[in-house]
Amino acid sequence: MDKWNQTSHDFILLGLIPPNHTGLLLLLLIMFVFCLAFMGNSAMIHFIRVDVRLHMPMYLLLSQLSLMDLMYISTTVPNMVVNFLSGQKSISLPGCGVQSFCFLTMACSEGLLLASMAYDRFVAICHPLHYAIRMSKSVCAKMIAGSWTFVSINSLAHTVYTLHLPYCINHFPRAINHFFCDVPAMLPLACVDTWVYEYMVFVSTSLFLLLPFLGITASYGRVLFSVFHMRSKEGRKKAFTTCSTHLTVVTFYYALFVYTYFWPRILRSPAEDKILAVFYTILTPMLNPIIYSLRNKEVLGALERVFGILSSKKK
Repeated sequence: MDKWNQTSHDFILLGLIPPNHTGLLLLLLIMFVFCLAFMGNSAMIHFIRVDVRLHMPMYLLLSQLSLMDLMYISTTVPNMVVNFLSGQKSISLPGCGVQSFCFLTMACSEGLLLASMAYDRFVAICHPLHYAIRMSKSVCAKMIAGSWTFVSINSLAHTVYTLHLPYCINHFPRAINHFFCDVPAMLPLACVDTWVYEYMVFVSTSLFLLLPFLGITASYGRVLFSVFHMRSKEGRKKAFTTCSTHLTVVTFYYALFVYTYFWPRILRSPAEDKILAVFYTILTPMLNPIIYSLRNKEVLGALERVFGILSSKKK
């Protein structure tokens, strides 16, 4: 019975950054990236909210992506900074549950949102006359609300089940070899065979990541076919620019998650998981607003108009 620990003791996050001068420099770099991501996504949400010209389904979905990225990076980085500066690596059971729930919700919601954005581009380019009906604001709102609802239920189920597993006391009690409470990193600590639950994680991941990916592939395959058959060179260029922007974000998102959640655990190391997690929890939320703003004339125009209004008010 000494090996079992079913009380509500804290978990220990082994973390990502070593507690030395090199680690401090890495922490400063991560904090800088966090500030860029926070400002970039907040600015994207603000520009879309205040500019009437961007009150379209495509940009409403884009503002949701920025909101998810904002919550995404806020789930991991602040706790990482506090742990490093305080020298305390522990995280409470409720805190671990909240972090796991938020991470799972954002990860799965983003997959569904990217699928919705792909469908939006499919309708806009392949069925432009039906766009106002198929992608009205009410349809867009239902897509967003539906994705949040289903994903939240799924994330809550996984979080509750994971936190109720019996965990062993090893040399470091409940030591999670990660910088946040990620479900795959927590399962090796369980004192029971978790292969059935790991299979359920695989099924859940397939539903919320693989199926949307197939939808995205089908949508953009049809879009690219239509783009290459466009007579207008300007329209073809605009459509290709928009789609390539979306595909860049999709590639960043799915390539990392497929390796982390579909590749067998025995073929991965904890160090690899942590490095990949840095990309999809810290770097991607910073890159998304940059990718969308630099390659989207409407967003750049909104930025110029907002700053033009602000500068005129100051005068």
